[in-house]
Amino acid sequence: MAPVTGQVPESFALIAGKGVYPLLLARSARRQGVKRIFAIAFRHETDPAIGDLVDDIRWLPLGRFAAMLAALKESGMTCAVLAGLIAPTHLFRIQPDAKALALLRALPRKNAHTIFGAVAEELGRIGLHVLPASLFMEDHMPAAGVLSRRPPDPAERRDIELGLHVADLTSGLNIGQTVVVKDGTVLAVEAFEGTDETIRRGGRLGGPGAVVVKVAKRGHDMRFDIPAIGLTTLKELRKIKARALAVQEGRAILLERDKVVAAADRMGLCLTAVPVPSGAPQEKPDRVGKP
Repeated sequence: MAPVTGQVPESFALIAGKGVYPLLLARSARRQGVKRIFAIAFRHETDPAIGDLVDDIRWLPLGRFAAMLAALKESGMTCAVLAGLIAPTHLFRIQPDAKALALLRALPRKNAHTIFGAVAEELGRIGLHVLPASLFMEDHMPAAGVLSRRPPDPAERRDIELGLHVADLTSGLNIGQTVVVKDGTVLAVEAFEGTDETIRRGGRLGGPGAVVVKVAKRGHDMRFDIPAIGLTTLKELRKIKARALAVQEGRAILLERDKVVAAADRMGLCLTAVPVPSGAPQEKPDRVGKP
């Protein structure tokens, strides 16, 4: 049974990818009253610290989809959250099992939206309701406004507007979430390589002074692949000497927000959250989190 909207679930399954995101989500869930968390973790990907934050955990090699489904079904959980990075290039490097191969072969187009959407459908078939990836992360999702000490200057505002325009045009193609712009020139648009490599590519092409925009696509399914900014992203921005980073209000997660803002200030980086255009379609899944 799906959880009742507006209530904190007593238990859930956490499918934990790479990075700090699953750890933050598990800690926040505990603070909000969740009694039991069962985790699926991936060897050489998931932070081992997740084991100290959950009640039960199953470690699996990435790509063992049938084993993951069996473990989730055995756990008795009725809802799940997908949190944390799974590098897209793993699609070509892992050795998927027969179940994963069948899922991938059935997809005429393979991108984060189609792959994770197919995973969510499979979870539904075994009785698991997939909850928003933003579950319990409300405090990490910024409202509109300048988050750093330094606001964007006029040239940076123009580049942010251009980046947002390009991201809006390409979002329907399910290509990626990141656009790098400098002085009115689009340097890089994210494809399958991921955010960090897109930032590096833009820096190589344009040199210091780039503006980076990272957004959720139109009608984004908030159950997975929500834009996330963490200290790793800030390190990449520092390497290319970027000038500004823009995300959308309520549609991005700042991992370890205070540390991210402090790092931006040390770099002299403008960090800002821009309003979502009125009338833009937005995915509004079950609201489960803070009552």
